[in-house]
Amino acid sequence: MGKKLLLLAVLAAALPIAAFANSNIEFDNSLGTLSGSSSGLNLSGSELTTVNGLNGGGLLSGNLGTVSFTTGALTGSLQKGGTFAAGGSFTITGNGTNGIPNGVIFTGSFSSPAKWIWIPPDLSNPFNQYILMGTISGTLEGFATSGTNVQVTFQSTDLFNGSIPVFSGTTFFVVVPEPGTLTLLGTGLMGLAGAIRRKLKA
Repeated sequence: MGKKLLLLAVLAAALPIAAFANSNIEFDNSLGTLSGSSSGLNLSGSELTTVNGLNGGGLLSGNLGTVSFTTGALTGSLQKGGTFAAGGSFTITGNGTNGIPNGVIFTGSFSSPAKWIWIPPDLSNPFNQYILMGTISGTLEGFATSGTNVQVTFQSTDLFNGSIPVFSGTTFFVVVPEPGTLTLLGTGLMGLAGAIRRKLKA
């Protein structure tokens, strides 16, 4: 009986990690304002609208929190496209609704230069469309992540003049724990097992 309780306790401790590891997680955002200059972009007031796969869960939607970021300096043109340098910051924050954690979910920065693409208006779309594409690295719910893809779309009736509304954004994580994370997990579980065993023997 004691061994069964020990096994159940260890499994219960490992389940959140197993559900989170090696998983795909998608965050979508909309609204907010993009402002910028040659020194970089700043996204503020953008609403986190859907989350899929966080902690092994399914699709959640609603007003779930916020997404914000800054970039490095621009090489190129704000109006016609270019490249933003690596750096800046990227933050996804939950508001505690619909099963979403209350507080910072991801914090990090752009790990490589981000592309700034301009798509001019045409017959199918009367708006000037801008797309920011890049990769971010940081910490997602305690896990170190790298190579995460970000794509945010903006559109405006005019060429970008320093401030435009956000149309949509997607941040896609493929979470694989680093070896150090797994080692810490194993050490922690062994310590937990030892503590429970000693308690059962007493």
